[in-house]
Amino acid sequence: MAPEPRRGLNVAFETISRRTLQYEQDIQDFESRLAINLSNSRAISTLLHESQSAVKELVQHYQQKADSALESTLPHIEQSLSEDINSLEFLDEHLPRIEEELVSIRRVYDRGQDKAVEHIAELEWLNTPLTARLRRTIFTASAPVSPRTKALLRMLFTLVFCMGVWVAWIALEGAVRAHRQRLVWGERLLS
Repeated sequence: MAPEPRRGLNVAFETISRRTLQYEQDIQDFESRLAINLSNSRAISTLLHESQSAVKELVQHYQQKADSALESTLPHIEQSLSEDINSLEFLDEHLPRIEEELVSIRRVYDRGQDKAVEHIAELEWLNTPLTARLRRTIFTASAPVSPRTKALLRMLFTLVFCMGVWVAWIALEGAVRAHRQRLVWGERLLS
């Protein structure tokens, strides 16, 4: 019986030894991975510090550029803004007067244009032959003459027309009488 408890002890010892070796190997793997990770972590930390300092330098550089640009251009901008404000105030004062002058000029121009149209119509009327002017004055309402002149010319036309009809009537009566008395034309004149 004695060999069996030893044998069980050997088996237990071997199992424990294998486990211990396995644990030692796991610990060594873990240590190597930990060393690699620590090395990577230090490298990353170094890169972060370098990039952070580079960013700080860039920010300071651009801040200095912005400050110098602001210092050099701000007076120019303020001066330009002041000039623009003065121009706007000037325009605010003078534009209403200029607008009034433009309105009056427009009125004068329109009146001049109307006068020109009237003068052209008068010239066309004066260049029209006398017979056409008389015909237009007597028979239409569109003649550019005064109503008094129209009335006078129409009354004269009526008078001349009536006299012409009267003379024609007398001549016709004479012709009828000569025809009735069988007078030869040209032998005796009608009395």
